Amino acid sequence: MLDEYWFGDTARISPEAPVPVVRTRSSEQRPGGAANVALNLAALGAGSVLSAIIGADDRGRLLTGLLEQRGVRCELVRSPAVSTIHKLRVLARSQQLLRVDAEQSLEPCAAEFGALFARQVANADAVVLSDYAKGTLSRASELVAACRKAGVPVLIDPKGTDFKRYRGAFALTPNRGEFEAVVGPCTDEADFLRKGGLLRAELDLQALLVTRGEHGMTLFRNTAEPLTLPTRAREVFDVTGAGDTVIALLAAGLAAGLDAGEAAALANLGAGIVVGKIGVATVSRSELQRALHAEGSGGRGLVELPELMALVAEAKARGERVVLTNGCFDILHAGHVSYLEEAKSCGDRLIVAVNDDASTRRLKGPERPITPLADRMAVLAGLAAVDWVVPFSEDTPAELIGQVLPDVLVKGGDYRIDAIAGGATVREHGGEVRVLSFKPGRSTSALIDAIRRHEK
Repeated sequence: MLDEYWFGDTARISPEAPVPVVRTRSSEQRPGGAANVALNLAALGAGSVLSAIIGADDRGRLLTGLLEQRGVRCELVRSPAVSTIHKLRVLARSQQLLRVDAEQSLEPCAAEFGALFARQVANADAVVLSDYAKGTLSRASELVAACRKAGVPVLIDPKGTDFKRYRGAFALTPNRGEFEAVVGPCTDEADFLRKGGLLRAELDLQALLVTRGEHGMTLFRNTAEPLTLPTRAREVFDVTGAGDTVIALLAAGLAAGLDAGEAAALANLGAGIVVGKIGVATVSRSELQRALHAEGSGGRGLVELPELMALVAEAKARGERVVLTNGCFDILHAGHVSYLEEAKSCGDRLIVAVNDDASTRRLKGPERPITPLADRMAVLAGLAAVDWVVPFSEDTPAELIGQVLPDVLVKGGDYRIDAIAGGATVREHGGEVRVLSFKPGRSTSALIDAIRRHEK
């Protein structure tokens, strides 16, 4: 589908009818429907192929171009017999006021789509069927059978009340309303869990993931007890497309080797991020990493320079201030922690650049570092104040700073501003260089001396 958004403001009611008058100020067109699932997968870095039915029309050509620009390979049925489905949404002050749909059944092209699908499935690590009841998946049971024959897990975002046509799929991802439309209203949590287990078994599914809005989501598995994951959403602006993100992350996780529980946890985290955005949207790897890092459950920010550059670009595009500091950080102590917390307070994202073992020896002497680079980086990445940790091999980080160009460059209080490596480059590009407060008596050297005195 092609989704179009008109953004504007409203301050009065029309004299012609009791409806708000929206003065539009901008518009945007985005891939929607199954195309949004494909975009979510591409945003994660997965090889994403979209097979679908569109019209041989201008909207279809626009939709294809938008997808290909963002890394989705399009294998489409382009038919003059149908028109590309289009949905127009009018929003004012972040609230949707109106939606206008232009669509018709795509079932006349279902046989042609089935032949296209059969050619693609053998090359897939996982298949997602996004059912919007538009006719493309009118032969869903045949598509599921083709996936099972090829040994490829197929995950389905279902529609309607006839879930039997999805029997034998790896997983279904209905929302609570779609689930209860099939099994009947659930009187309490125990009734919900019982009916979920029965439906999973009846449909011969490996997994059934029911999304439950503010109550999170529940995963029913054939090998373990049901797993309920609480919602991760902090702010909810728009739930449009949240189901697309859930099934995309679930499929990507399974294709990458995660078990169903791990993949569902990732999907739940992604859903919490995407509902904080307006309209159909995607979740990037860096957003997932930041969310995991904030929870202290993984996704630590250990990166190499190319990945760091992409993360910094995304952060700056969001208007975030990027702070960078550097050092050896050999034997992390309370002074380091206090210093890094103060550094983080200078902006929104904190990068710590760490001397590798060879450069640390050159700077500190042949007996240093006490702690190898991998361990120093791991401990730094575990601190709440630190977003990304990157190594460098030169004696100073001047070259790295010249590439990253942080908004703020900071060092400890025993440095002069004019002596800070990379400082001149940062200032030339409009950045700021700061010297933070000095923490007397707290140093790695002092710790090493104390240990040596104790040994004597």
